[in-house]
Amino acid sequence: MDDTLRAPLYVDSGETISADMWPEGSLEVLSQLEVEQLSGAGAGGLYPVLRQCMLAVLNSGTDTDDARALLDTYRDFEIGFEQHDRGLKITLGSAPAHAFVDGKMIRGIREHMSAVLRDIVFTHNEILADPKFDLGDSGGTTNAVFHIARNAGLLRLPADVDLMVCWGGHAISRPEYDYTKRVGYELGLRGMNVCTGCGPGAMKGPMKGATIGHAKQRIRRGRYVGITEPGIIAAESPNPIVNSLVIMPDMEKRLEAFVRVGHGIVVFPGGVGTAEEILYLLGILLHPDNAEQPMPMIMTGPPSAEEYFRRIDEFVGSTLGPAAQQRYRIIIDDPVAVARLALDGLGGVREYRRLHGDAYYFNWGLRIDREFQQPFVATHESMAALDIRSSLPRHELAANLRRAFSGIVSGNVRTDTARSIEEHGPFNIKASPTIMSLLDELLASFVSQGRMKIEAAKYVPCYEVTS
Repeated sequence: MDDTLRAPLYVDSGETISADMWPEGSLEVLSQLEVEQLSGAGAGGLYPVLRQCMLAVLNSGTDTDDARALLDTYRDFEIGFEQHDRGLKITLGSAPAHAFVDGKMIRGIREHMSAVLRDIVFTHNEILADPKFDLGDSGGTTNAVFHIARNAGLLRLPADVDLMVCWGGHAISRPEYDYTKRVGYELGLRGMNVCTGCGPGAMKGPMKGATIGHAKQRIRRGRYVGITEPGIIAAESPNPIVNSLVIMPDMEKRLEAFVRVGHGIVVFPGGVGTAEEILYLLGILLHPDNAEQPMPMIMTGPPSAEEYFRRIDEFVGSTLGPAAQQRYRIIIDDPVAVARLALDGLGGVREYRRLHGDAYYFNWGLRIDREFQQPFVATHESMAALDIRSSLPRHELAANLRRAFSGIVSGNVRTDTARSIEEHGPFNIKASPTIMSLLDELLASFVSQGRMKIEAAKYVPCYEVTS
């Protein structure tokens, strides 16, 4: 199976092409105001974020997670928007040539480009500009996530409980990547669909394996959902298997979308971003209101990942306690056991929602406090101000630890954050002495295992931990 699933990553040569495309699926026709918004580079204009997201989509399949290198390689890339009687035409100048075959854009990339346009315009005009969505309120934020997901076609009826969210790193080893495909294959054989962060590595492998499992079971409408956000898409370009791409406006709404539309979680080895996702989910599940909420969570990988998950488990036990450790299982090197446990867990989710009258397609019953929804902008000031003390309630401590990890992810992949660190030095994360030691050891283990960046040997930490 491995040979049939194996495909090399492209090496980006920087070769470019100019072309036109017509969006499909939604927003084939725009108003004059919307066209002006797309073209505007100033305040209220959407051009900069559209340019970055579309360039990331066109860069699908290349072996890099350096957003600044991508933007520098294609510094002349530009997009234009022309409204015609037959609809909207997008012109592309100096676009990556590997997104085209014989001068024609690859169909999957065209679909992803259309999804970028759909979500950026919808979020700007129908969510951020509409006062009915109170994004300072927990319920308002959840409603916004729901509407973005519904507009993107994620909430399909009739619905079933079959969507497994797969988290994990983009910078993983070949054996770990092959393992994610084996797990995805076993999930697909059992009729489960896959949702990931849409990028390479552990986000691509489960989808790739699931396609083979679905093909063997003659499942012709397999779902391969990718959920991302503008700040990280350039470093984690959507992989070509994704057939339902959604761009959430920020990391927090992305994370909420995962746990609202997904029915269970499989965590593969990764780095600090994967640890952020684990802490996010555990922090939510530790809230007393979610004590009865079933959410199967399985951490798994080949033998090489055993240290990674051991370190995570020790950190969780020492900071959040045994109650948090009871919310997940760790399975090493057994894809069949993972798939069987996941399927069994989904049965519990289905029964719980049936008994409580909850929707299968969106988990309205999950309590998510405002501290897990408030967008965290990583700056030297905000990182230094994080309250990381053992005396905090467990779910509050999880929220602040999640923010610390989010800031490190931002320093690793966001171009604006990286520039700030170059100018002012690394972030300073302050924690109580006990947690400081635990956090420093965990992060150091990620660095030593080469789990921070694809080019691990060149990684320079963007943080320091003090008490």
